[in-house]
Amino acid sequence: MSSPTRVLVLNSGSSSLKYQLLDMRDSSRLAVGLVERIGERTSRLKHTCVGGGDTREQQGPMHDHEAALKAVAGELAKDGLGLDSPDLAAIGHRVVHGGEFFSEPTVIDDTVLTEIERLIPVAPLHNPANLTGIRTARALRPDLPQVAVFDTAFHTTMPQAAARYAIDPKIADRHRIRRYGFHGTSHAYVSRETARLLGKAPEDVNVIVLHLGNGASASAVEGGRCVDTSMGLTPLEGLVMGTRSGDLDPAVIFHLQRVGGMSMDEIDTLLNKRSGLFGLCGDNDMREIRRRVDEGDEQAALAFDIYIHRLKKYIGAYYAVLGRVDAVVFTAGVGENAAPVREAAVAGLEGLGLAVDGERNAVRADGPRLVSPDGARVAVAVVPTDEELEIATQTYELVGKNS
Repeated sequence: MSSPTRVLVLNSGSSSLKYQLLDMRDSSRLAVGLVERIGERTSRLKHTCVGGGDTREQQGPMHDHEAALKAVAGELAKDGLGLDSPDLAAIGHRVVHGGEFFSEPTVIDDTVLTEIERLIPVAPLHNPANLTGIRTARALRPDLPQVAVFDTAFHTTMPQAAARYAIDPKIADRHRIRRYGFHGTSHAYVSRETARLLGKAPEDVNVIVLHLGNGASASAVEGGRCVDTSMGLTPLEGLVMGTRSGDLDPAVIFHLQRVGGMSMDEIDTLLNKRSGLFGLCGDNDMREIRRRVDEGDEQAALAFDIYIHRLKKYIGAYYAVLGRVDAVVFTAGVGENAAPVREAAVAGLEGLGLAVDGERNAVRADGPRLVSPDGARVAVAVVPTDEELEIATQTYELVGKNS
């Protein structure tokens, strides 16, 4: 009997459940789907059987993640892909925060669950939802290997000089305060695919990865290992994002509390949900912002300029950290699709060997590609991210090692 080759990837949010079923023989997708508004009266499940091209939707109350996952299992079963299939090798779970404890994908047991739970104070929005998805899946298939793949794991290779904040180490250690970084599965996948695009081994390539979506982060990857990243203790630090401020003088918080009379919760909401591009111009969709810029909207133009200014600063900073850069690569929704962002981000950096070819940059394509001119000293690339495939790959490799 042949070994099972399928991996179900689950990304459990507080009120949502994203999933993909992949066959690891050829990394093909068999099914993809999303459950939204879990716990509300109008929950919605959208399921697509990729091979058959069939998309189905169902609406109705799904009171909790157990009900949602059972509904997903039912949809998979209709396509002959159910959770009871002998072809299912494992379930891979996206877990946002692994702290310093988890530096690689990990088979889930009670000890792992306890440690993920202990990290809730540094990931209060994400880890509880991730835990709910894990516990639900384990209850449905207790016999099946379940693997946690951590957003923070790729960044655990950062040296202490990059990971530490300049505060009292005893206080920092007591409260687990350090720079963890996020989007790690994306940075790992994209840096490796960039090396492949260049025809080199990952250990021979230095790459600056720019993951630009509604959440955004940059990383400096030296020979396949992360040596710096823009997000910190939480995903709030770093680049200007859709609704997050990114880097900010910490005294702004004290000022808003003491002078502005705002509570900590109000400041938290301001910086995480009402700042960034949205706070600057009322839009966090880069397509809409660019449309407004093209129409002469000064507020949108300022928001775009602030976004690009911060991006350039990180490119320059990580160029200095790496010393030698082989490629700057753009990924995620904005990075892959917004040609004006790529053009503006490297404009004026010709002295660093960075430039884009206007025609290549304007082309929309699905796969990895170079957008820099022939003979450029530093490649500028667009590499679509695939976090689900990265989670499935890490899960399948780990299960294979442990079988």
